[in-house]
Amino acid sequence: MSKENKQVEPERKDWSFTSHIGENLRDVNLAGADLRRAVFDEADLEGADLSGADLRKASFLRANLMKCAFDGADMRGARFLKARMNMSNFQNTKLENADLRGIRGRYAIWREANWWDAKMDDDLAKVLAKKWPRP
Repeated sequence: MSKENKQVEPERKDWSFTSHIGENLRDVNLAGADLRRAVFDEADLEGADLSGADLRKASFLRANLMKCAFDGADMRGARFLKARMNMSNFQNTKLENADLRGIRGRYAIWREANWWDAKMDDDLAKVLAKKWPRP
């Protein structure tokens, strides 16, 4: 018997339009997932891999997003009011109209992320302008 070599594509997670309020999702792998309009308010996603995920208009109010990977994520229009985002990685993210007011993201990596197109507190914007200036 010969075995066929079939390439199996990883299944893309679709959590769009779902609710995960207050859930413990530490270290969850949602890389490349569709999370459009999903609700993660007050959820614990510390250490989660959200790289390449579609987070458009998702809600993360007061969520724990410490040490998360958002590399290449589409965060346009998402709400992150008072979320904890320190030590996270925002390289090459799309942030148009993302609501980042009240977040703690001072010690995050914002390389090639358009943070100036997001809504945020003036003190965070000043810090980011010094450390990650507009091109």
